[in-house]
Amino acid sequence: MPNPFRKKPTRLKKQPDGLPKQTPARKTRAPAAKRSKPKKGPKSLGEVVSRALDDLKADNVHVLDVRHLTTVTDTMVIASGRSDRHVRAIAGAVVEQIKKAGYRPLGVEGERSGEWVLVDLADLVVHVMLPRVREFYNLEKLWDMPARADDAELGT
Repeated sequence: MPNPFRKKPTRLKKQPDGLPKQTPARKTRAPAAKRSKPKKGPKSLGEVVSRALDDLKADNVHVLDVRHLTTVTDTMVIASGRSDRHVRAIAGAVVEQIKKAGYRPLGVEGERSGEWVLVDLADLVVHVMLPRVREFYNLEKLWDMPARADDAELGT
């Protein structure tokens, strides 16, 4: 059975002089004028993450500078969600916004359970947790240590 949606080949009509008839070119619309948007500089990783957390109404967002404690990452962001679905949605929004901004996450862990989702962005790690899980692990207390005085003297 022939496909009714397939475009049928067109035959060129021959003119009296034996040459195929030239059909006029299709009229095309002029390209639409692009709206000029005010150009903003590239957004930092922290700004993109902050906006994603604000957009999905993450609770109790806490930012920790951990450069003096570990070489794995520079900054940790800890946030809470109201339910496992909310936690997964927040983490998904962070990943989506990061990709739109041109960054690439190294990994995402814990999306299936939704109690604690970790988004690894190399220089920044985002922890999104349920309040009871956050209270149990208390990462703020674990990682929020001031730099030691001897480290400060050495300049590290």
